[in-house]
Amino acid sequence: MSMISGGTMPRLIDSPTVIEAAGNLPKRIEEYAGRVNSGHDGVSVARMVSPAGWLEPGQRPEFEEITVVLRGMLRVEHESGTTDVRPGQAVVTSPGEWVRYSSPEPGGAEYVAVCTPAFSPDTVHRDA
Repeated sequence: MSMISGGTMPRLIDSPTVIEAAGNLPKRIEEYAGRVNSGHDGVSVARMVSPAGWLEPGQRPEFEEITVVLRGMLRVEHESGTTDVRPGQAVVTSPGEWVRYSSPEPGGAEYVAVCTPAFSPDTVHRDA
């Protein structure tokens, strides 16, 4: 007797949806999984590319965010200070924690952000 389930198979996400980003300079957000691109509401996975000098408004999101830096340096300001995250490192921010992301160094940064539940403009709570 085979253990094959009823016709399910891995679902290819052929390409991301590019989403407009907040901040002082253009940042590219490519959502692979999430509310917009794949209909996921429990998690979102996006690749970000931010230029040197990019700074976004502070935020106090309702979701946990796990950010893995691939290239450059991502600066995370928080209520206890500042954390610089380098390639091969990750940072985890908790729901309700105030944070502000930036990429101050030459060359900017490239990173992957995983939010759970999925990122939503209604739950990110950016500073006015």
